[in-house]
Amino acid sequence: MEGSLVLTLRTPAKINLTLRIGQRRPDGFHDVETVLQSIGLSDTLTFRPTAGPFRVTTSGRDVPADRSNLIWRAAMALWSAAGRDGEPHGARVTLRKLIPVAAGLGGGSANAAGALVGLNRTWALGVSRVDLLRLAATLGSDVPFFLTGGTAVGLGRGDRILPLRPIRRLGVVVIKPAFGVSTADAYRWLDEDRGRGIVDCDESPSGFNVGWPSPLILVNDLEAPVARRHSGIVQAVRAALEAGALAAAMTGSGSAVFGLFAPASAPAAARRLRRSGWVVHATTTLSAGESGRLMSL
Repeated sequence: MEGSLVLTLRTPAKINLTLRIGQRRPDGFHDVETVLQSIGLSDTLTFRPTAGPFRVTTSGRDVPADRSNLIWRAAMALWSAAGRDGEPHGARVTLRKLIPVAAGLGGGSANAAGALVGLNRTWALGVSRVDLLRLAATLGSDVPFFLTGGTAVGLGRGDRILPLRPIRRLGVVVIKPAFGVSTADAYRWLDEDRGRGIVDCDESPSGFNVGWPSPLILVNDLEAPVARRHSGIVQAVRAALEAGALAAAMTGSGSAVFGLFAPASAPAAARRLRRSGWVVHATTTLSAGESGRLMSL
């Protein structure tokens, strides 16, 4: 075994404060411009040195523990990048799942980033941060963000991350409806609607103060296409606003919706929003430093 200490870290989820999507590129991806924000809702990864083969165990019923799990893919990419032969071994990873799946909160990507960090230490590989970021981009478009955290803009296919001035502390209430949405479906629905000439009216929603020189306006180009297929998105956004949210929107490709509140107001709002079929979490925004400490960066 390469080490004897058990390492535990937390992998915070993200919300998309904005998500603007361009046309499909020749590589099959879309050009995006998105403002990403870390939040306190997080999974927990525990790394234990072992003498046997690499293993992943999970607490979530809907989360596979086989090689389709992004933790497995991260382990294999890191093992290979470090020049090691054969199958990964010498570590067991336990995932305690709290971030809802198929929700647009980046839980799987956060776990992949956490696996890169944790296994780099557990296996005593000494892979640099620059190389970890390069590996992260091969695992998924938003995986690099989770090695940065805080407030950042994602460009290209979302994997080019540029840190932004932190927003002020806000309470966040996450609503996960009973249904999930796959990223592939959400982008396909967007392309279908655009192909049919369906263009959403810009209602010019009012912005709100996040501590930047200009107000922030929440906008997500995937929200309307997904809401046309799942009316629960509209219901969750309306409910968050009726509960006093400063603003509310779908995150990523859905199906989770978030409302932004004054920090002290979020817990009470979450209690009011609990209803059958919805999973509701109250949390806060995180700075890059706070996110990094949870991730042991």
